Amino acid sequence: MRLRALLDMDSLGLSLLGGEDELDRTVRGVMTTDLRDPSRYLAGGELVLTGLAWRRDAADSEPFARILAASGVAGLAAGEAELGSVPDDLVEACARHRLPLFSVHTSVAFATITEHVVRQVSGERAGDLAAVVDRHRRLMTSGPSGGGPGAVLDLLGSDLDLRAWVLSPTGRTVASATGSGAPELPRPTAARLAAEHLAAARTGRRGPHRVTVAGTAYSLFPVRGSGTRPPKAAEGAAGAAGAEARATVLSGWLLAVEADAGDWPAERLDLLHGVTQLIAVERDRRDAARTVRRRLAQEVLELVQAGAAPTEIAARLRVAAPVLLPGLGAAPHWQVVVAGLEWGDASVDGGRTAQSVLEEVLVAPGAGDDGLDRIAVAHTGGEAVALVPLPGLAGDGQEAAPEPELQAESLLESVRGPLSAGLAEDGRLTLGVSAAVHSAEGLRGALEEARHARRVAAARPGRVCAAGHQELASHVLLLPFVPDDVRRAFTARLLDPLRAYDKRHRAELIPTLEAFLDSDGSWTRCAGRLHLHVNTLRYRVGRIEQLTGRDLSRLEDKLDFFLALRMS
Repeated sequence: MRLRALLDMDSLGLSLLGGEDELDRTVRGVMTTDLRDPSRYLAGGELVLTGLAWRRDAADSEPFARILAASGVAGLAAGEAELGSVPDDLVEACARHRLPLFSVHTSVAFATITEHVVRQVSGERAGDLAAVVDRHRRLMTSGPSGGGPGAVLDLLGSDLDLRAWVLSPTGRTVASATGSGAPELPRPTAARLAAEHLAAARTGRRGPHRVTVAGTAYSLFPVRGSGTRPPKAAEGAAGAAGAEARATVLSGWLLAVEADAGDWPAERLDLLHGVTQLIAVERDRRDAARTVRRRLAQEVLELVQAGAAPTEIAARLRVAAPVLLPGLGAAPHWQVVVAGLEWGDASVDGGRTAQSVLEEVLVAPGAGDDGLDRIAVAHTGGEAVALVPLPGLAGDGQEAAPEPELQAESLLESVRGPLSAGLAEDGRLTLGVSAAVHSAEGLRGALEEARHARRVAAARPGRVCAAGHQELASHVLLLPFVPDDVRRAFTARLLDPLRAYDKRHRAELIPTLEAFLDSDGSWTRCAGRLHLHVNTLRYRVGRIEQLTGRDLSRLEDKLDFFLALRMS
């Protein structure tokens, strides 16, 4: 802004006392001081506000004016409250040093002038940055030479002093400022921000969403790709359209800014929305780059489901391996992960969104967006299927061993919170993980294994659940598929007499039964675990057998009790 613009605002109470020829100077900031020598705090271009408390006599005006002029300030505004008027010696000193001088009426607070100047300067700086961002947009849309989202975040830091990060829906840091002093966003904080963003976005509330984490304020701006429906579409939506709109929220990025945008001027908000559009261009470009991997996974999946010959599947894998594992040759082992995204409205096809979510789940936290390079995910029906290569690890002249297998629960460890917030009351994400296989012949079995594991996960409570192949070789596989009425009848017949006895006599037959089975029927171990004498334990077990008509020395009866406890 120009100095002369201050005179146009009657509410600022400024009167020009000298320096009319210098009113085209640019004001870059504002500073209030009553120091005799404030030069160490001046950078040039400021409007200096002073109450004249530094002036003891007329001789003080000359050095004060000289110091301000040498520091390159834009002008000086002196308050009338201290002396009743601006002294002539200060007017003369400012005239000698060509320093514009204003008087400030006693009815106007310095805070009013400061707020006006800061608002104007901030808006103009935002406009300057917007021009820079626009140039950067043209670079990025023409290819990767523009530097990616990190370069845009650098601009926010250097020009607006804003620290910002681009996050995925699971809280993974997609991009941060590239400067050497750029701060890292702690993983728990990123997960919390992603959860808050998803919870707000699924309700249709417009961004930015303001959140406080550990005393620090953040503003969250949605980054929507070309295929993402804006939140407005979810407002008042019902049925399939509403569920579809909420589902798309799970596949978008967000821009997290360390600031409270609640009192930002419109210019700055428009600038940040422009930045999100710029980042969205990069998101679409990266999404398009994953098309090849997705197509390869789709081709392999179709061959496996169609029962194609292993040699044909192996040929496709040889094509896929260099793309998924550049420079590492063929992958000796593969693992299959199946994900299902279900909504209250069964007519919604969650396969495409499940594809995006599964890609995110399979990326290690902190891996950046490049971590997606090894992941190929297809979707069919309402599920997504990932083909995950496990490259060989070198080992002392032996045949290369594969990387450790993916574990079902570890996949969800860092993403359960954000995804649960996005799924809310009517959505569920379930995952199944197969064992690793080393050839095309094993892929069909791995796919079926992962699907069975996902069914086990779907039978569990919770919004985000997973199961692995290890659970398919135990009773855990069977229990979820027992009808509810059969469960209730079976457990009631065995356990209700014990529960009733415990309630009447304040006994502990049920805990005793659990401890006895966990101790593999060992009297000594069980008695020690319960801190009982062995004779007391024998009495309790005898009472259990009497009430139920079962014999705990028989394997069949032990197994029945074990299953009843697991199903209860």
